Amino acid sequence: MPRYPFRRFGFGALRRLLYLWVRSETINQSSLSLKIDRNKPVLYALPQPSVSDLAVIDNECRKAGLPRPVMPVAIGGSVEPAAFFYLTREPDWFGRQDKRGAPPALVRTLAALEQNGVDDAQIVPVSVFWGQSPDSEKSAWKLLFADNWAVTGRLRKLARILILGRKTRVQFSAPIHLRELVEQGKGQERTQRMVQRILRVHFRNQKTAVIGPDLSHRRTLVKGLLRAPLVRQAIQEEMDAQKISQEKAEASALRYANEIAADVSYPVIRFLEVTLTWFWNKLYEGVRVNHIERVQDVAQGNEIVYVPCHRSHIDYLLLSYLLFRNGLTPPHIAAGINLNMPVVGSILRRGGAFFMRRSFKGNQLYTAVFNEYLHTLFTRGFPTEYFVEGGRSRTGRMLHPRTGMLAITLRSFLRDSRRPIVFVPVYVGYERVLEGRTYLGELRGAAKKKESIFDIFKVIGALRQRFGQVWVNFGEPIHLDAFLERQEPGWKKQELGPEYRPAWLSETTNQLAREVARHLNDAAAINPVNLVALALLSTSRLALDANALARVLDLYLALLRKVPYSPSATLPDGNGQDLIEYVKSMNLLAEQKDALGRILYLDEQNAVLMTYYRNNVLHVFALPALIASFFQSKSRISREQLLTYTRALYPYLQQELFIRWDLDQLDAVVDEWLAALVGQGLLRQEGDAYVRPAPSSREYVLLTLLARAITQTLQRFYMAIALLLNAGQKQLSAEELENLSTVMAQRLSILHGLNAPEFFDKTLFRNFIQAMLDQGVLRKDEEGKLSYHEKLGEIVEGAAKRVLPAEIRLSIRQVALERPEQEGSSAEK
Repeated sequence: MPRYPFRRFGFGALRRLLYLWVRSETINQSSLSLKIDRNKPVLYALPQPSVSDLAVIDNECRKAGLPRPVMPVAIGGSVEPAAFFYLTREPDWFGRQDKRGAPPALVRTLAALEQNGVDDAQIVPVSVFWGQSPDSEKSAWKLLFADNWAVTGRLRKLARILILGRKTRVQFSAPIHLRELVEQGKGQERTQRMVQRILRVHFRNQKTAVIGPDLSHRRTLVKGLLRAPLVRQAIQEEMDAQKISQEKAEASALRYANEIAADVSYPVIRFLEVTLTWFWNKLYEGVRVNHIERVQDVAQGNEIVYVPCHRSHIDYLLLSYLLFRNGLTPPHIAAGINLNMPVVGSILRRGGAFFMRRSFKGNQLYTAVFNEYLHTLFTRGFPTEYFVEGGRSRTGRMLHPRTGMLAITLRSFLRDSRRPIVFVPVYVGYERVLEGRTYLGELRGAAKKKESIFDIFKVIGALRQRFGQVWVNFGEPIHLDAFLERQEPGWKKQELGPEYRPAWLSETTNQLAREVARHLNDAAAINPVNLVALALLSTSRLALDANALARVLDLYLALLRKVPYSPSATLPDGNGQDLIEYVKSMNLLAEQKDALGRILYLDEQNAVLMTYYRNNVLHVFALPALIASFFQSKSRISREQLLTYTRALYPYLQQELFIRWDLDQLDAVVDEWLAALVGQGLLRQEGDAYVRPAPSSREYVLLTLLARAITQTLQRFYMAIALLLNAGQKQLSAEELENLSTVMAQRLSILHGLNAPEFFDKTLFRNFIQAMLDQGVLRKDEEGKLSYHEKLGEIVEGAAKRVLPAEIRLSIRQVALERPEQEGSSAEK
C-alpha cells in the first residue's frame, strides 16, 4: 500500500533525528550469532509499543547485518509490511495499557503456518534498556529516570530519551520457531495464547535479570508475611506462651518483619554504583573479574544465592557493584543487625540489605518471621547473598561454615522446589585488605572488635597506602536439586512433615556447607602478595636473597601451571622478579643491599600481617607441601609409602583447609604432583621410588621451603595427639584437650619464635579433634572422655618422623610430659 513507503521514510527521518543524540550498543554480543535461518521469515517481538525502541533496534540490526524490523517480510503468499510486532498495545498518554487481544502480525503468521503455506517462521524477542550502562553513567540525577517496572507514558519516555539516550542497550534473544509450537496440534487460538505467554515470561525474566524483579510494595510484602501459615502458628504459640492478646502478638510479628525486610530502591542502587565507582578507582588499581559467565548462564529461571567468602566489609559492596555493572540483579544481602545504624542502615536497606539478629535462640516468633521472609525472597526469584562463614576471617583462612542460613534455605526449598535454587560461590581476593590494621591488632592478640561498617571509614586515612588490585572469581555453581539427589535420592517423594525437618536435614546441611566452602576455595585468586608471603614465611629468618626469592616464586608459578588447583583458580601475570617488584612497591617487603646483592625480608609488622595473605592460598599448596615434607627426614621413598602416608594425613588437612579432592581422587592427584616435582628437578624417579636432591643442592633448598608451608599445621596435629597420649585413655574430654593444645601451642610459639598467631587458634584444634572423631580415630564415652586405638602412638610417631624435624618432635614431647598439673587444671577452666 502506498502509505507504507511514506511511513518508512518518516521512520527513517525519525531515526536519523534520534541518533543525533542517542548512542546505543548491543549487550551480550554472543547473542548476535543467533541460529537464524535466513531462508525463513523473521519477525521481531518487542514487549511494548515504542517508536524510539523500534528505531534503536533497527539501527542495531543494520550494524549487525541482521534482517531489519521495519522492512517487509514475505510469509507464505502474503507480505507483512514490517517484520516486527508489539506484544502489548500502545499505552494512552497516562501510561495505561490494554493487554487484551493478540498482535495482528502474529495472528496472520500463525494462520499461514496452520494452513501449511509456510514451512516455519521465527520470532526474535528484543528488549531495549535506557540508562542501563553503569560503566559510563556518572550522574545521580540521571539514575532517577532509568528503566524500571513502572508503566511509563510518553512524557516520561521523552524525558528518559533526553536524559539517558546516550546510554542505551539492546538485548537480542534466541529465536522462537513457530513450526515447533504449531505441530503440537493445539489449534490456532491456543497456540496464539501459548506464544504470547512464552514471550511474556521471556520478557519478564529478561527484565528481571537486567534491572531486578518487579518489587511489591514493602508494606504489602511485610503484611503478607503475617498471613503465612507457619507465622500464624508461631503467633498462636506466642499468645499461649506469653499470655498476650492476638493484637499484641501480631504487632510483635509486624515489628520483627519491619526490622528484617529490605526496602530495595533501584535509584539508590544506581546512586551507590556511581558513588562506588569513584571509591574503587580511588582505592584500587583495578578489579579483575573471572568466570562471571557462570552467573549469566544460570541467572534466568533460577533463584541465585551468592555465597562469597568474607574477608572485608567491602565484600558485599563490591559484589553488588560488579553484578550491577554486568547487567545482573544486585542481591538481597543478609546483614548483621549491628549494621542497622541511623542513615547508614537506611542506605544499606534500600541497597538490598535485610537485617538479621546474631541469634534466634528462644524466639520462635522472630524465627518464623525471618524464615518466611527468606522463603518469600526465594520463591519470588529475588537473588540473595549471605556469608556461610558468619563473620569476617581475621586469619585469612576459610572459616568453618555456619549452617544456619543454609539450613533455612534447604527447608525453604523442601517446602517449595518449583523454582530451582543455585548457589554461586564468589571468592574475593585482596592484595591488601582494607581492615588490615584492625586485623593486625587482633592477630597480635588484641581482643576481637565488634563488627561495624564504620571500620571502613576508620581506615580512610590509610588511603595513602597502595591497595593494589582485587580479584573476584565466580566459582562453579551448585545446583541444589542435583545436590539433594546425590545426598538423599528420592527426596521429592518423601513425607517431610509440616516443619520440613527430615531426619537427614542436619547431615545434609553440614555436607552442603562443606561443599560450598570447597567451591569457594576452588575459585582462589592467587596473587603476588600471597606467593611472596608463602615463600618468606617458610624461611627461618623471614628473609631471602632477591635471586633466591625469584627462583622460589618461579617454582610456585611453574608448579601451579603444571598442576592447576582447579579450573576456577587464577594466577598472576609475570615471573618471580615481576612479583617481587610489585609487592615491594606496595611497601610489604623490606630491602637491605650489600656488595653481594639484595636481601628481601619481612619486618616485624609485615611478618604478622603476611600470615593473613599466606593463609588465603595455603590450601592450594597443602598437598604438594605434604609430599615434599616426607623427604625432609628420608632421602628415598617408594610410591606406595608416599600414598600410604598421604592417605593417612590428608583427611585432616582436607577438613581444616577445605581442599577440593576426595579421598578416591587422591592417588591420581599425588601422581600428578610427583610428576611436576620431578619435572622441576625437586625429585628424581628411580623405578617405583622417588629420591630427593643432595642436601647441598639448590633444588633441595626449594623442596625444603615448599615443605615448610605446611609444617605448622602438622605440628598442631602432633601436639594434640601427644597431649592425648600423655594423658592416657579416657582422661580428657574434647574441650579439655582443645584447651591444653592451645596453651601448649602458645608456649611453643614463644620457645621457637613462631610469628604466626593462628598457630594457637583454638578453633583449629577444635576442628582437628572433631575430624579425628569423624574418622573414628577417637571415641567418646558416656562422660565425654576420649579414648583411642592402642596403636595410635606408634602410628602417629611413625608419620611424624617423616614430616617433622626431630627438634620439633622432641620439644613437643617434652612440653607434653612436663606439663604441670595446675597448668592443666587452669587450662581446663
